[in-house]
Amino acid sequence: MGIFDFLSKQFVDVIDWVDEPGVLAIRYPMQDREIQNGAQLTVRSGQTAMFYNEGVLADAFLPGLHTLETANLPVLTSLLHWDKGFSAPFKSDVYFFSQKEQTGLKWGTQQPITVRDKEFGPLRVRAFGSYSFRVEDVAVFAVKMMGSLDKLTTTDLEPQLRAAIATALATGLGGGEIAFLDLAANQAALSEQLRAAVEPAFAQWGLTCTSFFVESLSLPEDVQAMLDKSSSMRVVGDLDRFVRFQSAQAIETAAGQSGGVAGAGAGAAAGFAIGQQMAAGMTGAPTAAAPGGGEDAFAQIEKLHKLLTIGAISQTEFDTKKAELLGRIR
Repeated sequence: MGIFDFLSKQFVDVIDWVDEPGVLAIRYPMQDREIQNGAQLTVRSGQTAMFYNEGVLADAFLPGLHTLETANLPVLTSLLHWDKGFSAPFKSDVYFFSQKEQTGLKWGTQQPITVRDKEFGPLRVRAFGSYSFRVEDVAVFAVKMMGSLDKLTTTDLEPQLRAAIATALATGLGGGEIAFLDLAANQAALSEQLRAAVEPAFAQWGLTCTSFFVESLSLPEDVQAMLDKSSSMRVVGDLDRFVRFQSAQAIETAAGQSGGVAGAGAGAAAGFAIGQQMAAGMTGAPTAAAPGGGEDAFAQIEKLHKLLTIGAISQTEFDTKKAELLGRIR
């Protein structure tokens, strides 16, 4: 006699299920056996058990220890027309559903999403992160997702959930109400905004999105390079004072390190030229020409320093040209 033949002749008097990682629902393996009247049903914390009769939902049980009899199987009793003293074994499909939070799941945009930014216009954005969910409405989840399957896992659902997230991202980011740079700077607010956008899609399957985190938000490399260059150009407007200050500091240091009268004279001459430039910058007055074209040399060095700062020329190119210009100062 095979094992299945032996089991088919047995009555079930204890029904319970221990959660398995990543498993959302199972169909309890009855194997054509009947449930003994008065059997013990254990529903653990975070679970819901449901009894079905020929595909129709009958009775549901929340966490606890339950004795199965006509008193706590009212729907099944009605469907099968049992009398109050019914005590014979019966058949029913039993499903267990886990309502524990499923954590550590990853989402990401396979292709950039085009969003309309209030500052930069249309942008193609990539985003990656993690999320978690749990079964909220067991009845809806049972009908729309579980059906007649024997087991359903998070792995089975992930492709569908990621597709829903991608669609929700386009909706959540596409409004253009908040500038991209502001969103990227406050990922906590962005995460909550996108969780709210994802929630309706999850709810239609009886799920709830319990957490949603944006871990990376980026633009295509060419777009990011243009933004970086634009930022550098905006900084150039404030470089004049910075360069003058740095030059004055460097000259003061050089004068202190140079020995003897020659060092003092060089420091005084250079300091005089820079002093004229700083005075002109603060008052708007024209700068008197330094002997030997010194002013032109310092002005050109200043411009070269700006180019070096924004990466337009290399350090070697700057040093070579600077030495050449300083050599013109008599």
